[in-house]
Amino acid sequence: MPQRARILALASELRAAFEAQGAIVVETPILQPAETLLDLYGEDIRARAYVTSDALRGEQMLRPDFTVPVVQMHMAHGAEPARYTYAGEVFRRQELDEDRANEYIQVGYEVFDRTDPSGADAEVFGLFWDLLAPYGLRAATGDMGILMAAVRGLNTTERRRAALMRHIWRPRRFRALLDRFSGGATVPPARAALLASADPFAQAGPEIGLRSRAEVAERIAALRDDAAAGPISEHEIAGLDAILGTRETAPFALERLRDIAVDLASITPALDRLDARIEALAARGIDVDALDFEASYGRTQMEYYDGFVFGFYAPSRPDLPPIASGGRYDALTRHLGQGTEIPAVGGVMRPGLLVDLGEARP
Repeated sequence: MPQRARILALASELRAAFEAQGAIVVETPILQPAETLLDLYGEDIRARAYVTSDALRGEQMLRPDFTVPVVQMHMAHGAEPARYTYAGEVFRRQELDEDRANEYIQVGYEVFDRTDPSGADAEVFGLFWDLLAPYGLRAATGDMGILMAAVRGLNTTERRRAALMRHIWRPRRFRALLDRFSGGATVPPARAALLASADPFAQAGPEIGLRSRAEVAERIAALRDDAAAGPISEHEIAGLDAILGTRETAPFALERLRDIAVDLASITPALDRLDARIEALAARGIDVDALDFEASYGRTQMEYYDGFVFGFYAPSRPDLPPIASGGRYDALTRHLGQGTEIPAVGGVMRPGLLVDLGEARP
């Protein structure tokens, strides 16, 4: 059987397994409205999307994944509990690695359920765990909600918290902001002189560029407010570093994070959710004592994840992207539901990679 036929057959088999769990089969258009959806994907996908223009519909893009269109479809008709599955092609440019496919088939499973979010997390992960068991993959888990809760709880200005939240998915930029907000970064002399000037525009030349004078003045005012704010405390920075450095099996990670919560109490509700998830996973037969948990995992994935995140990797093929991945995206449902929301979690698999791995097995 040709390889594409094997991939399609496996995709159909995986989708049927999700249908057996009560999921409704859905399809989404290959062409999606870029203006509406691009910002929801994050920097990485925005840079890799195939974008075109339509005279009637405006800017369009080839579907880079299914989750956002499925959430948009679901929220347009209310916020009732539901399960969906799908299989089809997605498209992403590959500018750094010509060996990686820019068009491949994705199979997914999405759960919208407000009754038991921890149980839904365990349901999605458990299904993936069972279906992928024959391939000998390594599972990785994390929780973006813990770091987000820590940032929201920082004793600093709202502007600083918003900047850190915006850059959580960009580790280098996030670290640079932490250094600046804690007083550890040196202010460039030109910026210091500008902020100290009674009239920053006194020596300015002609106005060029895209920003108006009012926008520049607003930015200078924001920088002055930031310079006047006190630094983030050393113990809060140490707490954030301790969270980012947490990498243990799930129960030990929870224990370590509970210790950190003594100084960063804002993360306690997120840890309670992690605790409930571990119990739900164990109830489904997952060996949580051997399950890897990394608090910083997920920071380079889809920016719509705001809670539980997971991925499955081939230990024998470290060159491959995740064979499967997923996570919780409650805030995305609120955004696309225009205030209405419902807890939601899902994941996707790449049957093409599974076929490749199956062929490589002895």
